[in-house]
Amino acid sequence: MVRIALAGGSGGVGREILNALLDTGKHDITVISRKVGHYIPELESRVSWVVADYADTSRLVDLLQGVHTVLSFIVVAQDKGNQSQRNLIDACVQAGVKRFAPSDWAGLVTALASTNGLPWYAGKTAIEQYLKKINQEEKVLEFCCFRPGMLMNYLAFPQKTTKYADIWGIHIDMEHRRAIILGDAKNPGYFSMTTMDDVAKIVSKAVEYEGQWPEVGGIRGDNISQQELIALGEKIRGGRFAVETIKSVQARAGRLTATWHPKMEHPTVPEELRESSAKIFTAKTIVSVYQGSWEVSDEWNKIFPDYKFTTIQEFLEKWWTGKE
Repeated sequence: MVRIALAGGSGGVGREILNALLDTGKHDITVISRKVGHYIPELESRVSWVVADYADTSRLVDLLQGVHTVLSFIVVAQDKGNQSQRNLIDACVQAGVKRFAPSDWAGLVTALASTNGLPWYAGKTAIEQYLKKINQEEKVLEFCCFRPGMLMNYLAFPQKTTKYADIWGIHIDMEHRRAIILGDAKNPGYFSMTTMDDVAKIVSKAVEYEGQWPEVGGIRGDNISQQELIALGEKIRGGRFAVETIKSVQARAGRLTATWHPKMEHPTVPEELRESSAKIFTAKTIVSVYQGSWEVSDEWNKIFPDYKFTTIQEFLEKWWTGKE
């Protein structure tokens, strides 16, 4: 058993991982939240809840006394200058925390993504660089950037396949048998996909792992190209997909010329901006796939070789077989 603190662990991916940790029945868990309203009454007897201002480093140091592992789920796009996570990291060092996982749960190769035109992920790269910097002369904080590729659950949208994580559609739409791909791509556009359930279980196992965490912690449920995924979708959905192509120069600029786009319903995106944000996000995500941003490594697969990941075919067959 170890003492674990989850920063921002009351919603979305954080809550999924919190539940996986609770399922083990082994850990003393604290959830750090900015607001009192994020308290979850049904977990009162199983989790300690504290409210903290991430600008108050001394308060964070006090809260983290005796904590072994900190998992961060701070929304990077809303963390101006990455200050909240920097303060949290500094507090971990001062409090003697052994392990830290930054908010890298979007699941991609962040260094590639931020340089390939996905500005909303740039903060993740900056935090990884900050962690490397503080450990440059002497390792003061063991850390791991957990990267599971794209969540496989997006392929089942609009069906509900997660308990808490926000899921929306992507450019390969299984429900409507359609897809948007890059028409002038010079490669097949591979990306890695992992189910939310597998991500949560691997993180839970990683917390108990006695060896040193890898700094880059790839979690690879499955690997597939765009065309292979479309072909698999056609087989399981029982019909041809309507495939539209866009040009890379337009996609890199955030211009989506296709006749449709997935809806974006993430709670961090204001409703009035969701239409325009969805088009930009989709265009830039498509081109980033062909630039290799979403094809992750497999460090945790190698550490836990006996763990059986859900494959894309298994997932699609479970959620789409027999559906109209």
